[in-house]
Amino acid sequence: MESDARRRSEKIARLHIWITFCCMLGLSLSFYAYYVEVQKTRNKKYTAFCDISEHVSCSKVFNSKYGTGFGILDKILGKNSLFNQPNGIYGMLFYLIFPIIAYYDSLVILQIGIALFSNLMSIYLAAILYFVLYDFCVVCISTYVINAIITALSFKKLSILKSNVPKKVK
Repeated sequence: MESDARRRSEKIARLHIWITFCCMLGLSLSFYAYYVEVQKTRNKKYTAFCDISEHVSCSKVFNSKYGTGFGILDKILGKNSLFNQPNGIYGMLFYLIFPIIAYYDSLVILQIGIALFSNLMSIYLAAILYFVLYDFCVVCISTYVINAIITALSFKKLSILKSNVPKKVK
């Protein structure tokens, strides 16, 4: 019995490490997205590492109207709202906060809810990327994959935690 609890604890610890690792990758990509957006705003001739061709260009995406406030916050809150920030800022906040929430097993449902929301936003932004901007953004797609992995890891954590709960006897 004690060894089962120990194994579960070790599995959860490994999941925390993987979640944190994924979040650090996502944080790096989000920081880079923000950096590219700022550089391109300051210098129109700036070429980002992820600008490969006309239709494979991250700076085109980051500097589009969808690159700030997800293309919707300005319509709801106004263009000058404090909350209408570049998407990279929201990514950095997400990837900084998520591993902290994930650390607490009692917050696993919140963790899954936030992870699912990040995937919904990824689907929304991927649709914008493909159907509206006609672009392929390597940085964007990478964050979508990271979000999917984080969600899968979160569900795995829930599964492990549920297996730890003793079943009620009728």
